[in-house]
Amino acid sequence: MSNPLFQNGAGWPRLEGFVSPTQLRELIARAREEDLGPRGVDVTSEQLIPAGHSCEAVVRARQPGRLAGVALLAAIVEVYNTALRGSPPVEVRGGAQDGQAVEMGGVVARLTGSMRGVLAVERVALNFLTHLSGVATLTHRFVQAVAGTRAKIYDTRKTLPGLRALEKYAVACGGGHNHRFGLYDAVLVKDNHIAQVAPGQLGQALQELVKKVGGLSPPPAFIEVEVDSLDQLERVLEDVPAGIDVVLLDNMPLDQIQEAVEIRYLLAPHVQLEASGGVTLQNVRQIALTGVDRISVGAITHSAPALDLGLDIV
Repeated sequence: MSNPLFQNGAGWPRLEGFVSPTQLRELIARAREEDLGPRGVDVTSEQLIPAGHSCEAVVRARQPGRLAGVALLAAIVEVYNTALRGSPPVEVRGGAQDGQAVEMGGVVARLTGSMRGVLAVERVALNFLTHLSGVATLTHRFVQAVAGTRAKIYDTRKTLPGLRALEKYAVACGGGHNHRFGLYDAVLVKDNHIAQVAPGQLGQALQELVKKVGGLSPPPAFIEVEVDSLDQLERVLEDVPAGIDVVLLDNMPLDQIQEAVEIRYLLAPHVQLEASGGVTLQNVRQIALTGVDRISVGAITHSAPALDLGLDIV
């Protein structure tokens, strides 16, 4: 079955699979009002640029990277065009696709139409593009670092409030995988949940959880349990041999991760192991070589540097 988040089940991610057109327009409208104010005015351009003056602008990469956010441009100019008064509309012409690599100087997109409109669109468009392309670029670096291993790179919920869907889209553009989108679509039993379970009752509590979750509609995407020791891992795999999809190894050193992989194969080979905590570009390949299936990296969203892009009137 094809993945609805991707074009034809593979290749480029589908923006519509992450955020609806209505949600996207609302987000852009808030960004526009933040920049142009409630009256929708660029006071500098209104004084210097005639209302009917047109131009062409090019968005170019000022450093190499991986693109995300180009698919937003059509919606951005649509929202801005509704506020133009007596000026020709701004249009997006040609350019690159999200998920593609771009070299320094490469053309990302071209904008034509009202110069007032282009100058109004410029900063908000670049803010989306540079941030999301930065996420895609850093994600791709992690993906390249684990190439040839069984491990896949996953994002986390460590995202900017209001931008999670777009940041997860950017992760997909970089070749990464999406973890749960929120608290609503998957079960992840973390240390603070386990701390509420009486000593010696973890197995029973997880068995009851699996039964309850089985009756939910829609069912959660997966059930995952976080452990921070090999003893906990053994208890989870021995007491709940069915129903648990993933076990999260939280902040374990490499030697323990390697032992955890061996324990998993012995007790429950169908369960996937996810390593998390302290993952960097310098150590991610070593983690991947232990044999884990997933590596979740908060840094690809919360610490991704912006990809340097610029807009120039030509």
